[in-house]
Amino acid sequence: MESEMRSIGELARDSGLTVSALRFYDGAGVLVPARVDPLTGYRWYETAQLDDARLLARLRRAGMPLTDVRLVLAAWAGDDTVLVRELMEAHLRRLERGLADARDAFSAIRALIERFDRVEHRENPTVTAAPSTPAARTTLSSAALAAALDSVRFAAGTGGELPMLAGVLFDLDGGELHLVATDRYRMAVARTVADGHDGPAVRITVPAALTDAMRALLGDDGSARLTVEGDEVTLEAGGRRAGGTGLGHDFPDYRRLTRLPAGLRVAVDVPALRDAVENGPVREGEVRESDGERFDLTVLTPAVDGTLTVTGETAPGPDHVAVNRAFLLQALSAAGRDGLVLELGGPTSPLAVRRPDDEHTFSLLMPVRLDG
Repeated sequence: MESEMRSIGELARDSGLTVSALRFYDGAGVLVPARVDPLTGYRWYETAQLDDARLLARLRRAGMPLTDVRLVLAAWAGDDTVLVRELMEAHLRRLERGLADARDAFSAIRALIERFDRVEHRENPTVTAAPSTPAARTTLSSAALAAALDSVRFAAGTGGELPMLAGVLFDLDGGELHLVATDRYRMAVARTVADGHDGPAVRITVPAALTDAMRALLGDDGSARLTVEGDEVTLEAGGRRAGGTGLGHDFPDYRRLTRLPAGLRVAVDVPALRDAVENGPVREGEVRESDGERFDLTVLTPAVDGTLTVTGETAPGPDHVAVNRAFLLQALSAAGRDGLVLELGGPTSPLAVRRPDDEHTFSLLMPVRLDG
């Protein structure tokens, strides 16, 4: 009989859903396999269920809630095309109302900005050229700068609609250099102390390609010389040099974004947690805006004994945090430690991945709301 059916892998390949998504939809009672092997637990689907899976994938891609998806599939199976159309029209009306509300909100914001610009223009009727800023130069440990770059580079964006995120912020103030990267869904911050500094405080966003070129210059010993002059940035190390122009856009105020209420801190063994995340249960996330692909979620819940558990398909509790599974694995690797501290503030607060020996180097993962 199995030869006449599709395996879960085959159904995933032909429908556009992931294997983990199919497992989730089975547990949610939305798309239940025709047969489950009692010994192995392996799921098998009838050929006719491929159409259901493809419809399910399209409905979820359109943002339809799981409760409505369940009704559509039931109506589809019963040839009740009238109900299918009504449910689709109702969802479309919700989307249109949401879009209209968003447009109204943005119109109000634009009006505030225009009002602010008019006030600024009245208070500053003449515009004079800004005085040239003297160059800022600082000397840093090559190994320390390399470690700081490795801690944040994974979180840099790819540009697109937000080109100011397509690099790493170099925030040099006095004897400290903060490095920051974010793609909106995660943020990484690191700090390294300068051996010597000359010049004013400066902030410049270094493009990702130039950041990588700078990282390639850095070794395990010696020093590196960083120079920022206007919108130009240069790094010299080991007799080699990498330099170029920074991104001409303002970087978000990372200090404000990283001021979070204290959460529950849990010390974790990174190899053990990585194994649990890689091999443990996952849940289906939303469609990623950057590439249109659906991603897997890991749901973390603090246990009574003070450890973290990777929660399965059961209803999440009030202390759980759901994050992008791939992002969590990258953050664990970027931290470069076998022992870390994860700070959980609840389902709606970012998950902080912290080093126990350095409070200034950490990453934040934005939580994902779960359906149901």
